[in-house]
Amino acid sequence: MSRSTEDLRTHVADTLVRGRARTTALTQVDEAELTAQHSPLMSPLVWDLAHVGNQEELWLVRDVGGRDPVRQDIDELYDAFKHSRSSRPSLPLLSPAETRGYVKTVREKVFDVLETSGLAGDPLQDKAFAFGMIAQHEQQHAETMLATHQLRRGAPALRAPGTPSPPVPVLPAEVVVPAGEFTMGTSTEPWALDNERTAHPVHLDGFAIDTTPVSNGQYQAFIADGGYARRELWSAAGWEHRVHAGLSAPQFWEHDAGGSWWRRRFGVTEPVPAREPVMHVCFYEAEAYARWVGRRLPSEAEWEKAARHDPASGRSRRYPWGDEAPTPSHANLGQRHLQPAAVGSYPAGASALGVHQLIGDVWEWCTSGFHPYPGFSAFPYEEYSQVFFGGDYRTLRGGSFGTDEVVARSTFRNWDHPIRRQIFAGFRCARDLSPGEMG
Repeated sequence: MSRSTEDLRTHVADTLVRGRARTTALTQVDEAELTAQHSPLMSPLVWDLAHVGNQEELWLVRDVGGRDPVRQDIDELYDAFKHSRSSRPSLPLLSPAETRGYVKTVREKVFDVLETSGLAGDPLQDKAFAFGMIAQHEQQHAETMLATHQLRRGAPALRAPGTPSPPVPVLPAEVVVPAGEFTMGTSTEPWALDNERTAHPVHLDGFAIDTTPVSNGQYQAFIADGGYARRELWSAAGWEHRVHAGLSAPQFWEHDAGGSWWRRRFGVTEPVPAREPVMHVCFYEAEAYARWVGRRLPSEAEWEKAARHDPASGRSRRYPWGDEAPTPSHANLGQRHLQPAAVGSYPAGASALGVHQLIGDVWEWCTSGFHPYPGFSAFPYEEYSQVFFGGDYRTLRGGSFGTDEVVARSTFRNWDHPIRRQIFAGFRCARDLSPGEMG
């Protein structure tokens, strides 16, 4: 067996272990908390945990490994397409003890499969794709469970060190991205999901994009200027939602009698940090803010060009800083902290064009809908991406402080309804160049 296959096997094992350690920590709450539904937008934590195990069983134990089922009788219970999140508490779910026993048994069988798989051959096994897909699936559900923790009431259940506090950086407000073609998407990333494929050329006119995400302090100025009451700043759909939902500030924010802003973060009430990227805003709020400052949200292609394009070589990088995997100096990822870091905190993670914090901290709303790339082919199942194309979805890029590095490549595409605020989403603004700036 080649050394490269052994290295890949070790990488898969390490990635699976890291994901399971995280989901285990997120479910270390008492039984009542584990089985409760903390919001109709979210599943009970115990459902997420069993669903993670069931997907592992379906794809790795049964499909890749060809092994007998562990619990075939629960497949329908944990099929995300058969039961809405709001209905899941009423299902005959496995108990917390049964769930933990089930995911443990499945994982033991998965490691047996990993030891015997050649990690090559058919598309599911080639370069350990199925293992990578399942590792990403678990980490995506871990971030969903983290959002559930943010929505739950009561004493804090999670702990993490604070973010670094660097000196206030001296950065330009925006970066100009010159007109031209770049390569969007990927055809070579081994664990890229179907909606990231295929690599294709995209020509963009020149534009300017914010150097960093919009901060809480900047967003507070929008609120103070009556941003939520000014109809002209909102799209028709955005204004309708703002009125219907009674939006007046980011979710989890409160204004006290003295004029100060406070937020609830994982069970702790604290002053809103002015230098952190604003978070828990929906697409419509981001859009209104951008209009308030005379700008707009970037398209998905503009975001990716700002993140990946290297004008010196003409190629698209894997990450903004290059092709090497992220380290703690590059980005705020993996739930190392329970909050975004102040804008400008990761200069080593800047893109070739000089745009900062494109990976980690907060997902960033883009104005684009969710559509397939040229050459798209559903793999390994239509329900991952294809059924979501179209509709009112808006794309989000870059990951958050709760996103693991296995997901946080610059081609990864997230999407959600434009009204969603429980996700760890913020934004940055862009603008078209004036004729004089186009050279």
